[in-house]
Amino acid sequence: MSLLLLADEQESMVEQYLDKGTMYVLDNDGVKAECVVTDEGNRILEIKNIAVDTPYQGKGYGRTLIEFVVRHYAASYDWLQVGTGESPLTIPFYEGCGFVRHLIRKNFFVENYDHPIIECGQQLIDMVVLRRKL
Repeated sequence: MSLLLLADEQESMVEQYLDKGTMYVLDNDGVKAECVVTDEGNRILEIKNIAVDTPYQGKGYGRTLIEFVVRHYAASYDWLQVGTGESPLTIPFYEGCGFVRHLIRKNFFVENYDHPIIECGQQLIDMVVLRRKL
């Protein structure tokens, strides 16, 4: 759970998708990263949670997990999507992995979390949904 909470800091939100998702763990001499994906219908797969343990961030583990998911699901789905806050930490990462902005879910973080979500000193309000063609 501690690794999941790096990407989604409210445990009740994690619990909402954990049971209906599939979790992949990257174990390279110990767990380095995880990714949870869910079937959203209409041949859309969504990354609900992806996190790399702090000492291993920036070493390509997150990108490796995304590429695994892309290869694993390419024959079964048309799109891989992910929702995130408008953050200089996450948006460039996903764009670098081939995702493009698809839509905005207004007030998502304000309406779904019991406390303000702060990233890079800024409160997250809207969710940016990015997509990648499979």
